[in-house]
Amino acid sequence: MQLLNIRNFKVAAAISFIIAIAVLSASLILGKQEFFLLLNTDLGNFSDHFFAVFTYGGDAITWPVMILIVMFILKRKDALPLMISSFVVITVVTQICKYIIVPRELRPIKDIANTSLIHMVPGVEMHALSSFPSGHTATAFCFYLLFCLLISNRIWIVIGLIYALLVGYSRIYLAEHFPLDVGAGIIVGIVSVYAAIKFQQYWWKRR
Repeated sequence: MQLLNIRNFKVAAAISFIIAIAVLSASLILGKQEFFLLLNTDLGNFSDHFFAVFTYGGDAITWPVMILIVMFILKRKDALPLMISSFVVITVVTQICKYIIVPRELRPIKDIANTSLIHMVPGVEMHALSSFPSGHTATAFCFYLLFCLLISNRIWIVIGLIYALLVGYSRIYLAEHFPLDVGAGIIVGIVSVYAAIKFQQYWWKRR
């Protein structure tokens, strides 16, 4: 049984939390729509294609892939409870927020009256409701923090953060979420992994 790299997790979680607070604060100070329009700018065809694909890095379909990587590439089968519990927590928290706490929260395409101001990428299906929080962002930051626990090399703190931030920004670039949703998604990711750590430690203690 290998230990979890709690030190790397603490550093990455602190950085993620600071970013989340900065995004949430900017959304409140500048305005939810105004901050979104500031970030949702047309960066050209390459960016359109890049973010349309990269956004899947936070899709729920990536969970089986990540679990296989942990089990067979990182050879951390002992961390399976960590992966499963983080998936359960992040799913429950996100769905409760989307459909119970803040039900039918409008996404940019429906919340902003003048849609001509919004940059939309051709071929990307636009969603109208359940905006808060961003599930893709929550998942991406969850993966980032989970791998901080399982990878000893500190370079992942930087590389993983870039990956998670690009997924989060993709949700704004593709006009699927407000920055406010992205900031909340980061918080959900942090909370989910923290809860999963407690479950993993409990599991090891029981065994």
